[in-house]
Amino acid sequence: MKTITIEGQLRTETGKRAAQQLRSQELVPGVIYGGAEEVNFSASAAAFKPLVYTSAFQIAEVSVNGKTYKCILKDLQFNKVNDHLTHVDLLELVDDKKVIATIPLKYTGTAVGVKEGGKLVTKMKSLKVKTYPKFLKENIEVDLTNLKLNENIRVEDVKADNYEVLNSPRIPLASVVMTRQLKQEEAAAPAAKGAAPAKAK
Repeated sequence: MKTITIEGQLRTETGKRAAQQLRSQELVPGVIYGGAEEVNFSASAAAFKPLVYTSAFQIAEVSVNGKTYKCILKDLQFNKVNDHLTHVDLLELVDDKKVIATIPLKYTGTAVGVKEGGKLVTKMKSLKVKTYPKFLKENIEVDLTNLKLNENIRVEDVKADNYEVLNSPRIPLASVVMTRQLKQEEAAAPAAKGAAPAKAK
């Protein structure tokens, strides 16, 4: 799994005024929690970009005061006017402590229903799971090969070893729906079948 390295500085002052001062220097305040101590730090806005502006699930290794913290992204705040990043919350990964993470879904295979002329509709891009840090991975694979026309693949159908999936089991992830063309073809087929053969002259 991809790891982003961030060089941070310890924040000795907290509060609105201190945060504004940091932002004026193009620094973003952040906090690391979940471990033995809560760490208030700041880092350059540019350093956060690879972690923030992506749909990929990644690990952040943040160095603060000579110590490195292995973390995952938990929350972000943006300025409502200019959309600049204003605050980052990171959760420290502790080996023997389960974490809740949102893992992207990776759909694989071509559904049977698509081969028959249907259209694949994906309804979810990720799953919320609870697991130990050692089991975290970039994505959860969902095999669509056996998905038939007018059928769904649901949360409960996903094989995710070592993960406690927190989403409702009956929520559909993807389905194959009938296209307009296929509907027209199916409607035309019985009519053609029932038509009387033309008499020979």
